Amino acid sequence: MKEEKLLDVQKLRLYFRTTKGNVQAVDDVDFQLETNQAIVIVGESGCGKSSMAKAILRLLPKNVSEYSGKVFLSGREIMGLNDEDFRKLVRWVKISMVPQAAMNALNPVLRVGDQVAEPLMVHFGTDRKDVLNQTQTLFQRVGVPVDFINRYAFELSGGMRQRVALAMSLSTSPDVIILDEPTSALDVLTQSNIFNLLKEIKRDTNTSFILITHDIATSSELADRVAVMYAGQIVELSDADVFFKEPHHPYSVKLMSSVPKLRGNEEPDFIIGRPPSLINPPKGCRFADRCPKRFARCSEEPPTIKFGNNLVKCWLYV
Repeated sequence: MKEEKLLDVQKLRLYFRTTKGNVQAVDDVDFQLETNQAIVIVGESGCGKSSMAKAILRLLPKNVSEYSGKVFLSGREIMGLNDEDFRKLVRWVKISMVPQAAMNALNPVLRVGDQVAEPLMVHFGTDRKDVLNQTQTLFQRVGVPVDFINRYAFELSGGMRQRVALAMSLSTSPDVIILDEPTSALDVLTQSNIFNLLKEIKRDTNTSFILITHDIATSSELADRVAVMYAGQIVELSDADVFFKEPHHPYSVKLMSSVPKLRGNEEPDFIIGRPPSLINPPKGCRFADRCPKRFARCSEEPPTIKFGNNLVKCWLYV
């Protein structure tokens, strides 16, 4: 019998309508996530990482031109749910999110304690007394002093605001938490503390994470799997211990070589050119124009090749 995955994303597609044409932000993305697993999504800005997260949570703007695919959560297909059922049964109940900019996500005129408590009251009808106790527990869990409950977001540091956003995402004990650049604009020490906290939560609660990040080096602390996105597509999906030792896709190799090394005299590499427009992406391999290993067949759409538990979308491995 086939093992059921916690989250199974199949052929997920999200296009946006603009005056210049349709932006193919997420184009036939597939990946799976198991219980108590962390998958890291890496890639350049504009490759579709955040759009993919919003597609899973159905946080869609009004200019969507195409939204399709299948998403299974614990074996249940959730793309077919109507908006009200999705809000009641999935969003924030089973899958929650820590947004990229906590200051923008937190309401400036509400106390942070009330904002952490709100999902408990909305989804579970928890009474006021129990909500206060649970909010205090959540603050302690993420390392925020309990007396900060009555403070406003602008009274907190960037690191504390990020911890509050994490407490909010944990409030309903979801199966999956999507983290969109959770440590961007934070100093190195605060980043380290946040990632240590995430590892503790993963260990203690069996929560699964989808981590969206540019920081390949830092993400290695949490990752069980790594998915590399380029121009709206996942071009490599590997176990973390394999990926960080030997990435396969030429784009992945370039990404890894761009990370400064602590030891040795090797200079960081760079990727020539710039990512293609997602309004009219090139035919065939979308990385071909920037790839040092390009050959004639790259003008055709590359297949996805499987190496054990790892996948790579490249003609080099056919």
